[in-house]
This record gives sequence, structure tokens and C-alpha cells, in this order.
Amino acid sequence: MDDFKSLKILDKLQPLFQKAHVDYPMMREILQLKLMMDTRRVPTIFNESKSNSGNQFLKSLGIYVLMGLILIAFLFGDHYIFQMSIIFAIVMFIIMTSTISDFSSVLLDVRDKMILSTKPVDSKTINTAKVVHITIYLSQLTIAFTAIPMIIGLFNHGIVFFLLSLIALLFVNLLILIMTAVVYILILRFFDGEKLKDIINYIQILLSISMIVGYQIVIRSFEFVDLNINYTFEGWHVFMPPVWYGAIYEIALNGVTDPSYIILAILGVIVPFIAILLYVKLIPSFERNLEKLLSNNGKHKQAKEWWNRFWSKVLVWNQEERVFFEFTTRMIKNERDYKLKVYPSIGMALVFPFLFIINDLTNSSLDEIRSSGLYFSMYFSLLMIPAGVQMLQFSTNQKAAWIYRATPIKNENVCHRAVLKAFFVRLFIPVYLIVSVCFLLIFTERVWSFLIALILVATMYGRICYYVFFKKVMPFSESYKIGQSKQSGQVIALIAVTIGFGLIHYATTLTEIGPYIFIGVLLIINTFLWRK
Repeated sequence: MDDFKSLKILDKLQPLFQKAHVDYPMMREILQLKLMMDTRRVPTIFNESKSNSGNQFLKSLGIYVLMGLILIAFLFGDHYIFQMSIIFAIVMFIIMTSTISDFSSVLLDVRDKMILSTKPVDSKTINTAKVVHITIYLSQLTIAFTAIPMIIGLFNHGIVFFLLSLIALLFVNLLILIMTAVVYILILRFFDGEKLKDIINYIQILLSISMIVGYQIVIRSFEFVDLNINYTFEGWHVFMPPVWYGAIYEIALNGVTDPSYIILAILGVIVPFIAILLYVKLIPSFERNLEKLLSNNGKHKQAKEWWNRFWSKVLVWNQEERVFFEFTTRMIKNERDYKLKVYPSIGMALVFPFLFIINDLTNSSLDEIRSSGLYFSMYFSLLMIPAGVQMLQFSTNQKAAWIYRATPIKNENVCHRAVLKAFFVRLFIPVYLIVSVCFLLIFTERVWSFLIALILVATMYGRICYYVFFKKVMPFSESYKIGQSKQSGQVIALIAVTIGFGLIHYATTLTEIGPYIFIGVLLIINTFLWRK
């Protein structure tokens, strides 16, 4: 097996582990195996199927290095309470979401208890291996994300700033590790394992969305660097860990002796240690509750299905089609990999239409925006359709597709039509309604015809996307591990089609009757496409 550099560094600390009565040779073997398995895991930040060759985790660190450049914008100036609070807020968000999304399997690993506990390995060695494993991960992730900014800080603010940053990042990592573990403990205390898996999935989605819109933070971060900001202590600041560490820099580098700063700085030091003591006390309960992950017998409340039932009555008249419609809505709801890969595009569809309006607010008034054609930015909501429709091909249980041949399906076209309708009902229509209401409030009733035309464009566009991806396959019949990379060119071409629709739509608004003619043409085309 590979001998990792982190293990060679750990070998130098062997006497410390031996004094703590840890079986170091056994712990090292366990760690070596765990680290080798990590190299095969594809991190969430990639989000797409990648080649299995090479260390996937180390490749992902390169992306975190680039993301860490955002911190450089806050390293100029000496208003540390503001600058360092922002830096540590970003660091804590990225590291904690990354830890939860990619390394939950370490904290929630029940295989150690099932396999290793039956062997001559004491529990202290197993638990120590788990803690050291997550520490190695956090250290590599933190170094990748903060190395370049901290080096720039060294040259810009001196050695004291650099050493202080190393200590503060150590405390932050301790706090993140314990906070993550305590969150899991609380969730497992009151919910079952399935609920925990759902929450982890949503955090993975949040991380993916943050990568998509993160560049907006980079653009705006430079607008705040040179502002003259006056900090006023408020009681609720004691619940904000990033401010704790910003206060430490003010005390150490600016010589501030205000009692409020001292209180915040003390919290930044003592809270991580208190959290460690709390975690140690809760470990027995945590280990017992981990057994819930082995069971799916938790009590689930029946979700309200009124939305699906309403649209089923409106859009689906054939009984056979209704069966596939309900099947697809449940698959979209329950398939975690589908949500992980598609929900980021939903976040983009919700956010992007408003980014152009927000950007324009810096140079224009709200009245000027209201009278403009910026409502065409809603076309960016259509970008979720290719991603969502493409993923309808795939499933983690693709081998179950034999059911299509075992079931007496009279007409496969009915199945395909139901699947596409379910996608629109479950995912696109909610996004469309949310953005439409906001745009009606901003641009008033003058965009009614635009919104009607847009939903007709969306249904026609979805039909085209479905035809491109489903020429020879049935829904949910392919593995996620194959096929996606081969279709990247088709996705790009379909995005170009979106631009084409937008240009045609804009051209129709140049005449007063144009939008209504466009709506009529779209109705005719949709009727033909959906009946075929």
C-alpha cells in the first residue's frame, strides 16, 4: 500500500501516542487503509463523473487553492476586526461544508465498530485513528485554502500576523470538527439515519451552489477593502465565532484594550476546548446512536402530495401515464444523487436572474430598471432544464430498469411524456413561479405576456432536450458513472438553443403585436410536440 507523507510526519509523534496508551502500529495500519480509500472518493466539488485515475482528493485541493484567492482582497489595511472576521467567516463556511459533504463518512463510519471491534483492537485505538484521520483531512484542506493568502499576509503584516493566523486556524479547525460532530449527535438523538443522510445531501447541494455563485463574492469583495468602517460591539456578537478571531488580531496588532474585544478574544480560545470536553462526554451516546444508520426503520411522516395530485389532474389524463408520472415524482424526490447533481442548477436558476438586476442597481435607479428589458434575465432559469432532463436517464439502482420489460407497457411514449411532465411539475414550475412573482413585483404587470411566452418556450425547450437525451434509453436506466461526459457537447449546444430562443423572443417585443403572435406560434408548436 501507499505510504503517505502525513503518516511519515505522524511517525515522529509516535511517543506521544504511546504515552496515551494507543497501539500506534495498529492505528497506523488503520489510517493507511483509510487514506488509501480517500484517494478513490470523488469530492463533491467536482460534481461530475471523473476519471478514477489518480488521487481525487489531492486534485480537488487545487480547486480550493484557487478559491482561497478570494481571501487576498481582505488582507490590505489594518481594520482587523472587519477584515479577519470576513476571512474567518469564509474559511469556516467552506471548510465546514466541505467536511460535511465529503468527509461525513469518517465521523459516521459504522464499519469500524462492526469489523475492527471483533478483532484484537481496543476502542481507544479505533477512536484515535478516526480523530487523526479527520485531523489530517482538515489540515490539508485548510492549508490548500489559506496558504497563499497567509503568505501574502506574512509579507504585508509581518511574522506576528502569520503566527497568529496559524494558531487561529488551529482553533477554527477544532471548533469546526466539534461543531460538525455535535450537529450529528443532535440529529441522531432526535431523528433516524435516513433524516441525517438527507441533511448531509442538502449541505452537499449548498456547497455546489456556493461554488457556482461564489465568483459574485469575489467581484464584490474588492468594493469593501478600502471602506472606513467603525465597529460597535453588540451582545449578539458573542455568538459569532469569526468575530472572536477578528478581535484577537485587533488586540495583538493594534493594541486595542477595550473589554468587549477581550471578551470576544477569550471566547475564541476557550470555546474550542469546552467543545472538546463536551464531545468527549457525548462520544458514548454518539456511538450508540450511530447504529441508527444501519436501520431504515425510522418513522417518516407522509409528505403532503397535494401539489403533485393537483398537476396530475391538470396535465395527465391517461391512467397508464399517471402511473409513470407518480413514479417519476417519487424518484426525483428520493434519488439523492439526482438531487445532488440537479439542485445546484436549480439554485443557479433562482439566483442568476436577480444577479443582473443587483449589478445594475449600482448604476441605475429602481425606476430605470423597472422600465428596462432586464426581465429577459429570467431566461437564465431555463438553464436548469438541460441538467435536470439529462439526469433523468441515470439512477443509482439502474439495474432495476428490467421492470420496463417485465411490465406490460402498451406505449413507451406515454412513459416518456409522463417523465418530462413530472420534471416540470416537481422542479421547474416551482422555480418559475417564485421568480415570476418577484419579477411581477419589480417590473409590474407589463411583463405578463413575457411570462406566458417564457413558460411556453420552457415546455418546448424541455421537449427538445428530452428528445436529445432519450433517443435510445429509458428513464433511470443508466449508471451515473457512464454517459455524462459524452453528453457535455450536447449540453453546450442546448444552452446555445436557449440563447437563440431569447433573441427571437426579444425581437418579437420590438412591435406591439409581436409578443401575442409569438405566444400563438408557441401554443401551436407545443401542441404538436407534446402530442407526438
